[in-house]
Amino acid sequence: MDLLHWFTENPGAGGLRHLAIPKLLERLDALCEGTIAVDTDARIVWCNDKYLHMLGYTDPQSLLGRDVEEIIPNSLMRQVVKTGEPILLDLMAFGSDTFVVSRLPLTGPDGQVIGAVGICLYDKLHHLKPLLGKFSQLQDELAETRRLLVEDRRPRYTLASYVGNSPASLEVKRQARRAAQLGSTVLLLGETGTGKELLAQAIHASSARASQPFIAVNAAAIPEALLESEFFGAAPGAYTGADKRGRDGKFKLAHGGTLFLDEVGDMPLQIQAKLLRVLQEQEVEPLGSNKVIKVDVRIIAATSIDLVQALAQGRLRRDLYYRLNVLSITLPPLRERLADLEALCEGALEQIVERTGMGRRELTPGALQRLAGYDWPGNVRELRNVLEKAVLHSDNRRLVADDFDTILPRPHGGPARPGAAAIVQPLAQVVAAAERGAIEAALLAAGGKKTEAARLLGISRATLYEKMAQLQL
Repeated sequence: MDLLHWFTENPGAGGLRHLAIPKLLERLDALCEGTIAVDTDARIVWCNDKYLHMLGYTDPQSLLGRDVEEIIPNSLMRQVVKTGEPILLDLMAFGSDTFVVSRLPLTGPDGQVIGAVGICLYDKLHHLKPLLGKFSQLQDELAETRRLLVEDRRPRYTLASYVGNSPASLEVKRQARRAAQLGSTVLLLGETGTGKELLAQAIHASSARASQPFIAVNAAAIPEALLESEFFGAAPGAYTGADKRGRDGKFKLAHGGTLFLDEVGDMPLQIQAKLLRVLQEQEVEPLGSNKVIKVDVRIIAATSIDLVQALAQGRLRRDLYYRLNVLSITLPPLRERLADLEALCEGALEQIVERTGMGRRELTPGALQRLAGYDWPGNVRELRNVLEKAVLHSDNRRLVADDFDTILPRPHGGPARPGAAAIVQPLAQVVAAAERGAIEAALLAAGGKKTEAARLLGISRATLYEKMAQLQL
């Protein structure tokens, strides 16, 4: 009997439904990997043999009455039961496989939801293969993005990256190792370009939090209007133009790890008050939300300004200063550790070669003396910039003093006479003169108090006495 003849003899939708439903269920059972049903509490009430085998069970009684999420962690059957709305087509990960699933509510004679049925399909519907392939590709891309994000949040520097064996550099490294062993807040002081972020990353990399995120935020580089959301996050739609999904703040991103607050002395007073609360309570409240989030973050702050002067001018809260200034490390400027100049130049030139692909370069003693005679207000950052300029502008494999004449200002002696020979001094003599000047200046600023002078120089008192003996001061 064909369908037209049957339908002619059995008019009405009820007859057609009576014929179609058994065949549809039979065909669906042949195509699907499994079928499962739950009651209004999302507890399993039935499971066919295919699904039972796929789940790794042999006795159906062992599943009955158990919450569906206990057996299938990614199940959305509870959502279907609760809302009464079907999820007609979805992708669900189960172990190493990905399934196409449909979830339908079951209703009683009165129309009330009495449960739900889930139908699991996998690789039998060939027209869904492109969808599965695209989903698999997106999963791979997401995993790679997450890997790169985690990699980006790991520290790139260690204590070995802080180049130098001068007494001042060794003292900085000693204090950094000490800070890494402790969980206290660290305050890094020093002029711009002295390597404060490098040292912050090195402290994190040597600490117990090394496997957790290192998040850096420059308070001076973010508009004041955005600082609060940048630090503490924002709820969905917290302000005009905000992400509808909300956003996580730096404190939440750094949870379990270290948050580096660069140029903390330039932070607005309003944000300083909220930051103080976070440091005290270890909890943040996202902008536009009344939900408090607990965080576990180690703070390393840095500034290139005089915080004592900022306190006197009312630009820094005194209570925040005391909260941050628990363990302070002063990074000496380059002009006060010229003994490290040669090693710093060698390291910088190697990095320039790796980055640009240009030939390896060296510095002649005359070039080193030329660099040692400069004041370096931009410190190590400026040194790297000057070296890269010299490499790009010169074809010499060995850079000489003349290669820096158009880059650096002339020394205090004024412009050189054309054709005049440079007066070359041994590097050790130049370094000794620089150290002598730095120590004398520190003693003068400290009123002759050697402990205070050592603190200003960023070295220990024992090192200061040793240097004074060497220089016959």
